[in-house]
Amino acid sequence: MTPAPHAEVEDLDRDDAVVAEGSDVALDDPHEVAELLEAAVEALSGRPREGQQRMAAVVAKALHDGEHALVQAGTGTGKSLGYLVPAVAHAARTGQRIVVSTATLALQRQVYTKDLPMVLDALEPVLGKRPGVALFKGRSNYLCVHRLGGGYPEPDDDRLFDVGPTSDLGREVARLHQWADETETGDRDDLVPGVSGRAWAQVSVSGRECLDSKCPMADECFSQRARKEATDARIVVTNHAVLGVQAASHDLLGEHDVLIVDEAHELVQRITSAATHELTVRGLDRAASAVRRCGRTTDDLDRAARAVDSALGDLTVGRLRRGLPEELAAAVELVRGAARTLLTEVAKTQEQAGAAAKMASAALTEIVDVCAELQGEEGRYVIWLAPPDGEYDEERPSRIVAAPLDVAGLIGHRLAEEKSAVFTSATLALGGGFDSIARHLGMDDPVTLDAGSPFDYGRQGILYVASHLPRPTQGGISEEAIEELVALVEAAGGRTLGLFSSHRAAQAATEALRERLDLPVLNQKDDQLPTLVKQFAEDPRACLFGSTSLWQGIDVPGATASLVVIDRIPFPRPDDPVSQARTEAVGAAGGNGFMAVSATHAALLMAQGAGRLIRSMDDRGVVAVLDSRLKTARYGGFLARSMPPLWGTTDREAVLGALRRLDDAACADGR
Repeated sequence: MTPAPHAEVEDLDRDDAVVAEGSDVALDDPHEVAELLEAAVEALSGRPREGQQRMAAVVAKALHDGEHALVQAGTGTGKSLGYLVPAVAHAARTGQRIVVSTATLALQRQVYTKDLPMVLDALEPVLGKRPGVALFKGRSNYLCVHRLGGGYPEPDDDRLFDVGPTSDLGREVARLHQWADETETGDRDDLVPGVSGRAWAQVSVSGRECLDSKCPMADECFSQRARKEATDARIVVTNHAVLGVQAASHDLLGEHDVLIVDEAHELVQRITSAATHELTVRGLDRAASAVRRCGRTTDDLDRAARAVDSALGDLTVGRLRRGLPEELAAAVELVRGAARTLLTEVAKTQEQAGAAAKMASAALTEIVDVCAELQGEEGRYVIWLAPPDGEYDEERPSRIVAAPLDVAGLIGHRLAEEKSAVFTSATLALGGGFDSIARHLGMDDPVTLDAGSPFDYGRQGILYVASHLPRPTQGGISEEAIEELVALVEAAGGRTLGLFSSHRAAQAATEALRERLDLPVLNQKDDQLPTLVKQFAEDPRACLFGSTSLWQGIDVPGATASLVVIDRIPFPRPDDPVSQARTEAVGAAGGNGFMAVSATHAALLMAQGAGRLIRSMDDRGVVAVLDSRLKTARYGGFLARSMPPLWGTTDREAVLGALRRLDDAACADGR
């Protein structure tokens, strides 16, 4: 399907939104869209906001016309209702099947257990129908009843762990067995408190390891039950990890007519991760062990594994720009041939070996697939050699990794083709426009809408660029930046969320502030993130410093986060193989590779990071960027336009004064 012609809808009015006049099935009257939205929002004792109304109208039109739409809806817009109300109405009127995807399991749970039921309750009296809904997750998120009953052999790695009844792992596994007798869903998210990944692995299986309909416990299977419910439902709530498999591997979701992607700014990375595979000697040895449990010999695969190990020993960590070196290529060919032969042999043991054969087949299939990628058409995949822990300061590689050069085609053709598709997030209009994100999502002339935000960013917040600081160096944080950070945090009285480009910089800043200020400074590596965020929110003087996961999803309104500090522009690592290759590919095609890849990556994170400051109508504060390039570099304007429109300044004393006044006001209010 070719998406509808580009239509700018920033100035959309009700008449512009009327579609398919006379339809007796679809939601085609913008007045009705507004009324349905009002009914849903009133259930929350509120009133629809202008941006929310415009968003709902555009989503309804996209669903009716089979269009592709990109909708930016800033914090506080009420984005979830903006797409759920027209989605529920569309499903009720047409009977079409709609898939809604969120970035994380936590967001998926919120939509499914809170937002969607509220919309259904509010709209059922109006629509006269209540579309069936279901939750869809990967199989590894559910207890495997067959494995709990001893139906699967234990991997060899489990022998390395103490799983006795008195060990921590043993106690967790025992609790899981007890919970299995109580749970109605088998869903890991329903287990409170949770357990470690090692413990959960003792009672679950991957999609490839699952016996599906051949399982003797299929009638009692939690995952099968959830999938049956999803097949029958009109609205299915899933997550980006499932979309990653859907795009890069095989169909999980079945036929559906509409796709709505929330937190769409994360989709490219999630699809890339899902389509990235690796070949390791350890993985080959584990596959061979699984095959031997089926009664088959593995001499050829064992020899191939040693050949890979030998070939890697002569190489160094880094990207392979011209494909596999000769010796390594020969070893990979040996691996592929041995694995394919064993797949045929293991299939003959399926009746006798059961789950053991399935586990062996899963391991072998993964090996065959990654070998095909490593040997595939040059340029389709980015290939590099990596050490065990993924750090690039070691010399000897142990992993051969392959990632797709481009995922726009996977998203555009495997996910969005021949269906209505709505992609929404608080950060899609990078540099003030949608062209960049549309290109990365494989969208050709989509309908676009910036629904705005109810917040008055220019009055509620300040964007301070410390333009007097020297250009930051790679990896760490300079003493000048530390001194600036100390002054800012001291003026704010704590109340700081520190977003750093590396764990090393976050740790250095944490240690420096703990020495120089009498304030509690939490570090991301101190504890589990939910625990740290709770401590941060409860202590008005606390600071929380970290990297990566702190840039997105942290929602702490109020004076606790009066200051958000960004230490440097978060460009990809210079030695990141995928970013390197994508930058070069854009340049070879005549484009600006730096702007298309590195600047776009940084813009998304800058927008998300700055978005941690203003989370409610009463919030006030400062986003401080300790990277002078935001002000001095040519690309600085692109990055700044991607961030919330805070009042900008480089006046250090004015900012310190503003922070002191905010601290005084918070103290006067007892915060």
